[in-house]
Amino acid sequence: MFKHDPDLNQLIWQVVALIPPGKVATYGDVARQAGLAKAARRVGLALRQLPQGSKIPWHRVVNAQGRISLPDGTASQYTQRERLEAEGIVFRGNKSLDLRQYRWEPGGAE
Repeated sequence: MFKHDPDLNQLIWQVVALIPPGKVATYGDVARQAGLAKAARRVGLALRQLPQGSKIPWHRVVNAQGRISLPDGTASQYTQRERLEAEGIVFRGNKSLDLRQYRWEPGGAE
């Protein structure tokens, strides 16, 4: 469907760039904001294809359960959690964050 379309990557990256510090969006949220309803997996693909050294805040995208989707114990998972915590996001004992508290609502009050 949307496999490796570089224009879709750009669209997805533009949405992710809008997520403010201290807020997160789910893969599905980003897909909807990009006009790609039901394409959450495509968001993951676009984030994996970010150029090295990109300033896009990829770490602000989590799964629908408020968890980091990267494998436990990996450097990337550690980096994502560390960056989120540095922005004031608190993880619960089950390694999830409270989406009601931290979810980005575009156009809403920050």
